[in-house]
Amino acid sequence: MAAQAERWNHNLHYHRVILDAVPDRCRRALDVGCGEGTLARDLRRVVPHVVAVDLHEPSIRLARQQDAAGIDFLVGDFLADLFEPASFDLVASVAALHHMDARLALRRMRDLLRPGGRLAVVGLARASYPADLPRDAAGAVVHRLHKAAKGWWEISSPTVWPPPETYGGMRDLAAELLPGARFRRHLLWRYSLVWTRLAA
Repeated sequence: MAAQAERWNHNLHYHRVILDAVPDRCRRALDVGCGEGTLARDLRRVVPHVVAVDLHEPSIRLARQQDAAGIDFLVGDFLADLFEPASFDLVASVAALHHMDARLALRRMRDLLRPGGRLAVVGLARASYPADLPRDAAGAVVHRLHKAAKGWWEISSPTVWPPPETYGGMRDLAAELLPGARFRRHLLWRYSLVWTRLAA
């Protein structure tokens, strides 16, 4: 298996968005929909304790076979009562939100944050044509350039396509549930959402 630093795909490309969002003095982070644990291992380099959860048991098994020091890899549904409210300084997710009911998931992520904690999501959404055609065409060119230079790592976790919600729908949902959230579109068919829970 290739070393994590040598892998590349669209999700790994945007891990930096999550890492840049880690709040100061972050002690405990949750990776929702962790798959094989690549984000969890990146987070563990800057956060003392990382919990990583996924419903897909084969992915968790692969994650545990790699470096798991300081990471609790769990099989389960984070929407259930696995965690106490306000128990994390960071709740992060990459390419998992579209596998769930986005409204329920964002509410749960919000509730799991301690005051001053941060939510950071990199997600997939459905394009709206013809408005998104120029962006998608540019993304296809950038994708080909990156893939030619870096190769491509195919994930083993389950995929969902097309995503059930549009970019506009996700932006509106974030504005409703997470006032003041920063929502950004990214070129390689991703968006990011970063929100900080106000300190008490």
